[in-house]
Amino acid sequence: MPACGQPAQPSPATWQHGHVTAATHSTLFPQAPDTADAVLDGLDPEQREVATALHGPVCVLAGAGTGKTRAITHRIAYGVRAGILQPSSVLAVTFTNRAAGEMRGRLRQLGAAGVQARTFHSAALRQLQYFWPKAIGGSMPRLVDRKIQLVADAAAACRIRLDRNELRDVTAEIEWSKVTQTVPADYAPAAAKAGREAPRDPAEIAQIYNVYEDLKRDRSVMDFEDVLLLTVAILQDRHDIADQVRSQYQHFVVDEYQDVSPLQQRLLELWLGERDNLCVVGDASQTIYSFTGATPDHLLDFRTRHPGATVVKLVRDYRSTPQVVHLANGLLAQASGRAADHRLELISQRDAGPEPVYTEYTDEPAEAEGASRRIRELMASGVPASEIAILFRTNSQSESYEQALADAGVPYQLRGAERFFDRPEVRKAGVALRGAARFGGNDTLLDDAVDLPSQVRAVLSGEGWTTQPPAGSGAVRERWESLAALVNLAQDFAAAKTGATLADLVAELDERANAQHAPTVQGVTLASLHSAKGLEWDVVFLVGVAEGMMPITYAKTDEQVEEERRLLYVGVTRARRHLHVSWSLTRAPGGRPNRRPSRFLDGLRPGSTATVGRAAARGSGGVERGFTTRPDAAPRRTQRSPARCRVCGRTLTDAGEMKLMRCEDCPSDMDEGLYERLREWRGVQARLSGQPDFCVFTDKTLMAIAETEPTTPDELSRIPGVLKRKLDRYGDDVLAICAGQELEQGPDGE
Repeated sequence: MPACGQPAQPSPATWQHGHVTAATHSTLFPQAPDTADAVLDGLDPEQREVATALHGPVCVLAGAGTGKTRAITHRIAYGVRAGILQPSSVLAVTFTNRAAGEMRGRLRQLGAAGVQARTFHSAALRQLQYFWPKAIGGSMPRLVDRKIQLVADAAAACRIRLDRNELRDVTAEIEWSKVTQTVPADYAPAAAKAGREAPRDPAEIAQIYNVYEDLKRDRSVMDFEDVLLLTVAILQDRHDIADQVRSQYQHFVVDEYQDVSPLQQRLLELWLGERDNLCVVGDASQTIYSFTGATPDHLLDFRTRHPGATVVKLVRDYRSTPQVVHLANGLLAQASGRAADHRLELISQRDAGPEPVYTEYTDEPAEAEGASRRIRELMASGVPASEIAILFRTNSQSESYEQALADAGVPYQLRGAERFFDRPEVRKAGVALRGAARFGGNDTLLDDAVDLPSQVRAVLSGEGWTTQPPAGSGAVRERWESLAALVNLAQDFAAAKTGATLADLVAELDERANAQHAPTVQGVTLASLHSAKGLEWDVVFLVGVAEGMMPITYAKTDEQVEEERRLLYVGVTRARRHLHVSWSLTRAPGGRPNRRPSRFLDGLRPGSTATVGRAAARGSGGVERGFTTRPDAAPRRTQRSPARCRVCGRTLTDAGEMKLMRCEDCPSDMDEGLYERLREWRGVQARLSGQPDFCVFTDKTLMAIAETEPTTPDELSRIPGVLKRKLDRYGDDVLAICAGQELEQGPDGE
């Protein structure tokens, strides 16, 4: 590590960087702070505590709008600029490519380029690609972007007919099973224990899941969950590889920690090893993805697992007005459950604004027309369309609002569709702009273009851009909005950089594409509440806030209803100043008006009575320090005796020898017959779980078992590679095989 204040030497391109060089400074980004101390300027006291707590475990409980991303990016940047953290030794993990791109952009602005900010899947995939030849050999299976066709093929092979909705739901069940590390044979009891309402007979889902895993193996493909599972398996079984990863990454930051699944938590533990340089950030009141296997328990139990942790609570809300914050706090005041016990009561730092507006409509088309009419008024008063959003519970609600906005001549964009730089029209536009930058001198199209914006307009006119948007909605309108966003970016870029050329703009676009820093699309945002997480607008319309939709009809248990409340809380806290909440009494005109406003609004909207409930525990901002808070305290390590060969007594250092518990050259007393029986059994287990053989036990572990012939669980657990999870799952079978017993076979002979 360089001396404090000295610049770190650039590290060579390695697997963790993916051979990608750092992006250059963008003129559209602010100038980086001059010194490490300047990085801390403008942070509030709690944010500053986060930024300067660079040692040991740190837990940041951050309410909506409290500047959590600002706090953790300044923490990383301060550590890098002060010479305490090497950029290449930091791994910041979050849950979406957009969030990871935003984090990389902010770190670049702060002068901390070179820090890895990735999703769990992206970080794991890079490690898997790099270590596959060493750990497994051969070609790595191809990664499939969407598994739904494979699930459809698996259902057809099982002669089970699934309609479109069932296919989607069964696919979600398979994803949940994998992130909770549930194998097909265990699906039914695991789903029942978790209180999941299976879309089909659990036995049928287990059958489809099992065949799905077979199909993946036969076609040499893997899904996104396999990326995590295989990375976990390699890091568990190959200590040399785990040590290599840990030697690279010394400091970890995990954003949105309330959304971590058991599988992601296991991967994080393997990355950490026995160290505790970990900073996690989250808010239990924003847990809205439990249906995917996410759980806030890891966040809420952090202090239990790390008694010496520093806990910082961020409650100063810089996003929303006191009126919006009051509604958000009121929503959670009637909540119940463990997350509610740890809620944070936000304190707005903004000037007062208008009260939230509550509107009841006769039917859904009237509600959509009312929203579009109000949006036209807001735009006429000077509010940009890009600062307005319509948020709904399900994507099926979108169509009415698309039509109403199109009829009113209001531009809009759909959130949750393709990423901006992955859109076909944006990719084609990039190619056209790159060509014009290289050969524009010979292009008659540019003869009359006098500056950069006019050059871009001329080039993109050949791709479908026009001065006026096309009428109506649909794909044509969406393509135009994408090209218009590039035209607007060119205007902003030219204003920020005098004399900018097409080549400069192309470089800026490449930089933004790498960081997933999309330009602003000038249109009202239409988004589901789930896809709106992490975003904010000046004006938010929360529509369809009625019983049956919020909470959704299929939210039956108390836990499911409370998650729906948290989902509405997330929607409310997206608004900076104006918040409109609406519902309709019936779906179609002339229908029976039997709907009522959501129970979550009881006692909050004018004229309603509060639901009887209990007050949740209030959380105030501040810092709680653990009992080990010395900044120079060394990481706690568990003392382990050196591994020694059980034949000659030599100290073992090779991972394979440590697993065998003997030197490679020392004589083996392995029972060959027992080894073969163990291999046959492992093959059966691998097929049942739909994973490679080594994920059950590696060859070296089976050899060690065949040599030692354990007779008790305690003896078996002493063999390297037999972890507690594997001991619980496979221990009885292995001990029975070692004792010479025949295992019972299933109906298919396995």
